[in-house]
Amino acid sequence: MYQWILVAAMSNPWAHQVTPSNGSAEAIGGYAAGCLQGAVAVPEYGTGYQILRPKQKHYYGHPVMRQYVLDLARQARKMGLPDILVGDMAMAKGGPFSSGHRSHQSGLDTDFWFRFATKKLSATERNSLQSQNMVDFRLNKVNKNFGSSQMTLLKLAAQDPRVERIFVNPPIKQAMCEHFSGTDHAWLGKLRPWFGHSAHFHVRLHCPVGSKDCEPQKPSPAGDGCGEELQSWLTKPAMVSSKPIPNPMPDLPERCDMLLSKKQR
Repeated sequence: MYQWILVAAMSNPWAHQVTPSNGSAEAIGGYAAGCLQGAVAVPEYGTGYQILRPKQKHYYGHPVMRQYVLDLARQARKMGLPDILVGDMAMAKGGPFSSGHRSHQSGLDTDFWFRFATKKLSATERNSLQSQNMVDFRLNKVNKNFGSSQMTLLKLAAQDPRVERIFVNPPIKQAMCEHFSGTDHAWLGKLRPWFGHSAHFHVRLHCPVGSKDCEPQKPSPAGDGCGEELQSWLTKPAMVSSKPIPNPMPDLPERCDMLLSKKQR
């Protein structure tokens, strides 16, 4: 399997782009079939956050996403939380990953770990740190790792109007619904149950102003999603994230081909 992944990475031109393109920032195409013009990098660490796996250079995004990461980190710090750990964002010009993520292509997706950093980690530590699962897969419920700090971070993340949706494992959605029941919790509707996402949550932003070729996702159903919809997910096993497999190359917008052909600056 890993030989296939290596071959896929070698044949994927997007994986070899190490510098953002020129031009104004634009998210182009869809979240799972797009690219990113004028990407900006999030510094490896700052107030309230640290970037994971910096050697992979997956810390690029649309400026709106960069600002979202910085804002969420500052809000988390004000709430007394330790540093949040920021996982994969997008590559320098966006585009499809060779394996693993199917989305993260247009600079509007970012993974945040549920695990926190209680000290400043070295680059070596951040490149090798292991995640923590929040779900007991035998019982299909959250485990002891998922507590008030994780709930606070998720609520902060979801309340931001820039957020389109957040993917979490179904038992995590259930725990949030139970904890915030009876409150003003319209933001709970942004938490979308999905397989995997038991050690991190995946934030997706709305198409930003100025990105005329950004393709929005179909809106989520109305309501908080804590009723029948969630129960339908809880009848399925809470699958742990599987090993990465090579991704098929999607059909990208013509503008992405043009972006890829531009010389690095």
